[in-house]
Amino acid sequence: MADVWLRSFAAALPSVRRAHTDDQVRSWFREVVVPGQETWVATVHGPVVGIMVLDAEYLEQLYLDPAWQGQGIGGRLVHLAKQRRPAGLALWTFQVNESARRFYERHGFIAAESTDGHRNEEHEPDIRYVWSPGEQEP
Repeated sequence: MADVWLRSFAAALPSVRRAHTDDQVRSWFREVVVPGQETWVATVHGPVVGIMVLDAEYLEQLYLDPAWQGQGIGGRLVHLAKQRRPAGLALWTFQVNESARRFYERHGFIAAESTDGHRNEEHEPDIRYVWSPGEQEP
């Protein structure tokens, strides 16, 4: 799972400073994410190609291996997240991640707040998106 996150982050956000080393990311997945948050993986013939992490009403992580993007896997994971959180969802993404922003907007998320990044570890301007039930499905 951590390797999918690392590959996806590197491909989608080459200009964003990472706050943690590869080993720290792997440790975080192993010690924090998997035991403490609702974690889902997408696999294709065995290997993990996508990850989704839910925590309370937040879609905390949604990353796909770059080789598997654009094939509907992310949309299926978002659909699952909506099923798991039928009262609504929120998420944060970096403002520079225009492909993620378009993806979430296509799936009914609406930009609700923008920040200068002072609250995230990367200090990168971000956007909070929200989805409420009844929003038009793609």
